[in-house]
Amino acid sequence: MSSVTGFYIPPISYFGEGALTEAADYIKAKEFKKAIIVTDPGIAKIGLAAKVTQLLEERKLSVSIYDQTQPNPTTKNVTAGLKTLKKHGSDIVVSIGGGSAHDNAKAIALLATNGGEIGDYEGVNKSKVPALPLVAVNTTAGTASEMTRFTIISNEEKKVKMAIIDNNVTPSVAVNDPSAMYGLPPALTAATGLDALTHCIEAYVSTAASPITDCCALKGVDLIEESLAEAYKNGNDTKARTDMCYAEYLAGMAFNNASLGYVHAIAHQLGGFYHLPHGVCNAVLLPHVQSFNMKCKKANKRLGEIATHLGEGTATAEALIDRLHQFNRDLNMPRNLKVLGVKEEDFDILAQNAMQDACGLTNPIQFGKEEVISIIRQAYEY
Repeated sequence: MSSVTGFYIPPISYFGEGALTEAADYIKAKEFKKAIIVTDPGIAKIGLAAKVTQLLEERKLSVSIYDQTQPNPTTKNVTAGLKTLKKHGSDIVVSIGGGSAHDNAKAIALLATNGGEIGDYEGVNKSKVPALPLVAVNTTAGTASEMTRFTIISNEEKKVKMAIIDNNVTPSVAVNDPSAMYGLPPALTAATGLDALTHCIEAYVSTAASPITDCCALKGVDLIEESLAEAYKNGNDTKARTDMCYAEYLAGMAFNNASLGYVHAIAHQLGGFYHLPHGVCNAVLLPHVQSFNMKCKKANKRLGEIATHLGEGTATAEALIDRLHQFNRDLNMPRNLKVLGVKEEDFDILAQNAMQDACGLTNPIQFGKEEVISIIRQAYEY
């Protein structure tokens, strides 16, 4: 077994107000001619897609738009977006949005150069050549999809989410401009921020954690503790929004390289099965999965360390779990999976599918099926 670890991030990332213009200048300087914007109906409606189109057209690019990306993007979204790309002859992809738009854009960019169907690339590093260049403009501080080698696509027929973990889908440029996030509703600010917190915690207790990912994860937790509640209360707070940009990016650096655990492995199934929001599923599951991870001595110690970074005076795993429940209450997250409409008769298939999810491979404990069902039941009944 190799002891070599890799570290993957985009070649270029821009942060702060004005980052969007900087990215447009980069695209012009690289002499791209035809851009496709991949986004969702909400981003199109508020005019952000039109703003980016204008920035690109001012720099003499021809622009086409695919704006029908759904939450939890599907194979149909990928196929439709690819059709638009080919019709336009695009040589660069620009995604605008949160995780859904970026994931869809990554899948489209990958198929544009590799061919086939997106299901062919489920798993780790299945593609042969780099995807089409992608500039990912972020509108939420949570998923970190704008900078990772992860793309999650729903197979509607099978009711599962496919995890494609591939160095070739890493965006060329990540853009975190807080001015693109001022209009984000409080509920979305909370859900995406707690997604970022989940990334930090799962990466920190991951079996693939390294000193580099540890630094990223803990600093991400610090910034989330300082800024998420402020961004939730006042969405136009420039400092809170900017700090959450850095927090979710650091969280992305952590999990992009240390991977994740059973919070994500189960959350992916809930999203695929019931079309539930990913960040909300993570928030509800996070304390319950960690209460099972506590049985691992190393994970127990690390969970205690995170507790102090979230403002707890006691460095114990129990203190962290109490703090996570409190965080969820403060940000008005649903109390349990029952409230979200999860059904008891589905526990078995949800657990079975979660055990096949690539994210579970680096969880500190490899659970049996009955343990996964117990986690889901605990999160359901809490």
